[in-house]
Amino acid sequence: MTEQVVFYTHPQSRGRVVHWMLEEVGAPYDMRVLSFEKGEHKTPQYLAINPMGKVPAIVHRGVVVTETAAICVYLADEFSAAGLAPKIGDPQRGTYLRWFFFGAACFDPAVVDKMLGRPPAERKGAVGYGTFEDTVNTLEKALSPGPYILGERFSAVDVYVGAQIQHSLMTKAIEPRPWFQKFADRIAARPALQRLLQGAQ
Repeated sequence: MTEQVVFYTHPQSRGRVVHWMLEEVGAPYDMRVLSFEKGEHKTPQYLAINPMGKVPAIVHRGVVVTETAAICVYLADEFSAAGLAPKIGDPQRGTYLRWFFFGAACFDPAVVDKMLGRPPAERKGAVGYGTFEDTVNTLEKALSPGPYILGERFSAVDVYVGAQIQHSLMTKAIEPRPWFQKFADRIAARPALQRLLQGAQ
């Protein structure tokens, strides 16, 4: 089967994170932009790929992968020559996976709740992330040794969490603390991200 990745996306979606990841790993890809206005993400053909009718999604060697974090982990492992994922058995693998799941299960929902003005849960243990403040403080602590989440090693988790931080700063969902701003500026200089941004102009 072909190594080409079929990539379903929309410009105003988390698909931008996957697009960046595809550029980082150097994977050959066929980008298919779905029109939300025309309902292309709700057609029977696309719902067969992702029954949620959401983007991004990829198809690679007959395998469908949805959910941005899962796609990033998958691409880093499948296109391992890029060196963006610690291999199984590497002591950094646990830290790498930890912050991927933190980004997806804690930081993302905390930021979305904040942006939508949802009131904090009466019992902080009732929501996966506890409190917005705890979540933001925990992420800042993880970034503070720097320069990347795994120290000196840039990896796919920097793409995923970095994109979340960039978006949260842009929308003012989080305050521009020095570590967040420094991290966002550092990853903004990545050649793969610059290629994506230049291509979008």
